[in-house]
Amino acid sequence: MKRVVVLTGAAGGIGAAAADMFLKGGWSVVGVDRSPLPPHLSEADGIEVDLAHAKAIDDVFGHVAHTYGRLDAWVNNAARLIPKAAAETSLEEWDLTIAANVRPAFLGVRSARPLLRASSGSIVNVSSVHALATSPGLAAYAASKGALLALTRALALELAPDGIRVNAVLPGAIDTAMLRDGLQRSPDGPEAALGRLSKRHPLGGIGRPSDVARTILFLADNETARFITGQAFVVDGGALCRLSTE
Repeated sequence: MKRVVVLTGAAGGIGAAAADMFLKGGWSVVGVDRSPLPPHLSEADGIEVDLAHAKAIDDVFGHVAHTYGRLDAWVNNAARLIPKAAAETSLEEWDLTIAANVRPAFLGVRSARPLLRASSGSIVNVSSVHALATSPGLAAYAASKGALLALTRALALELAPDGIRVNAVLPGAIDTAMLRDGLQRSPDGPEAALGRLSKRHPLGGIGRPSDVARTILFLADNETARFITGQAFVVDGGALCRLSTE
């Protein structure tokens, strides 16, 4: 029987790359997003919904239980980024960021836990390097990703007795629409900013969505990561290794 993964934010960037890798690895993929899944993910079971709402999350896992009867991994990847300084961020924008980036990982635990317990499954939360070191103008995003990392550690302890592993992946600069949108604020344009950003990485460039997707698949799979839980895996081309004063 195929293993089953629920993967949120599956329509773009890292999510689409991860969905593709799970499919190629023989998994059944339930791809959840507010937008339709891209055509190359036609084999995935696509669900269009906003996971900031508790009922939507319950419906997703209810669908999984009814359709597949099992769940082996749950990947929280959906995210929202509003590039504003804290003093310029409205309460609505703050709440939207937290609702998109943290709330689903909290709300889904009750719905997903029985299914994951039965399979000794795993949870992978896609946090960010901004949980550890950040930039001006990203206060809400950094706070949400830091909260997701802390929640990962708490859930790893709480769910360990059920045999459920919980880990986090912390991507750095990855060539996605979200990154390019964030670079729009650069005075000389996103392409120039992207070039400068690439040169600042020890490995000489920014990452590809597939770089993060491989780490997600590794952590989700009990055959490759059986004894790993509560950990933060940084995928950033070495960016966090370098002192800002260097």
